Order: sequence, then C-alpha cells, then structure tokens
Amino acid sequence: MTTSNSTAIFESDTIEIIAFRLHDQEFCVKTTTIREIRGWAPSTPIPHAPKDVIGVMNLRGTVIPIIDLAYKLGMPSTAANERSAIVVTEVKNMVIGMLVDRVSDILTIKGSEVQPAPEITTSFDKAYTDGIIARDNGMICFLNLAKMFQDQEALAA
Repeated sequence: MTTSNSTAIFESDTIEIIAFRLHDQEFCVKTTTIREIRGWAPSTPIPHAPKDVIGVMNLRGTVIPIIDLAYKLGMPSTAANERSAIVVTEVKNMVIGMLVDRVSDILTIKGSEVQPAPEITTSFDKAYTDGIIARDNGMICFLNLAKMFQDQEALAA
C-alpha cells in the first residue's frame, strides 16, 4: 500500500527519534527533546501531586518530577523494575522524567513516514500524538510532548 506525502505530518526532513515501550505498545519522541536516559531509581513521593506524577528525583542538583507516562496516556500504570528507564526530557523549559518500560531503539526516519493517527478512539488522548509510524515489525506512536505537558507547567516551579 502506498500513501501520498500529502498525508504526512513532517514533509521531507529526516527525524531522529527514540522509541520506547509502554506495556505492549511502542511510542517515540524526537531525540532533540531528550536530555538523557537513566536507569530506574525510586523517586520521592510528593503529597497531593497529580496522579500521573510518581514523585521527584535529584538530577545533579536539580529536582525534577517523574511522570508515569503510561498513566498519563490513559494506560495502566507502569510497574517499575530493573528494565525500566527514566527518559529525561525538556519541554517548554521544564525538565521532566518519564517512566517507561524500556527504551527500544534510536532511529532516523523520513518525515514522510509519519502518518496522521486514524480517526478512531484509542487508549490515549489523540491530542498527544503527532502521528503514527508504520514499521515492518509494528506501529510506533509519535508523541507530542509539548501538547502532553502543557497542563504541567506548574511543576516547573
């Protein structure tokens, strides 16, 4: 099946992405938003924090919130284990750690490979995605972190 570039989200540039798993689904974000990837370490809970905030951690002297990304996307919470990772990202001048089941790969794709998400109900808010990448081994949901964390600017303080 061929698709025209008119339905592509990103027209021609190559995009470097980092892919990660949440439960049985694969997601990705642009590598330009990633500061670092860390192994799982317990965080410090914060009383009365939003339900998707697991807690906070000290990242070289800076306290950052740790988000349960699966829960944020409307999925069951991630059960952290030795394979889990914290993807530290910068969004709108906020540094946020995202708990993921595991990091899969770093890929370079053509912008034309990112297709619009279908107009169907999904297990997560479609506003959080920039599209879908079809790969030989499955689909990758391309997340838009700026849209996803626009309501969390209070965490930056």
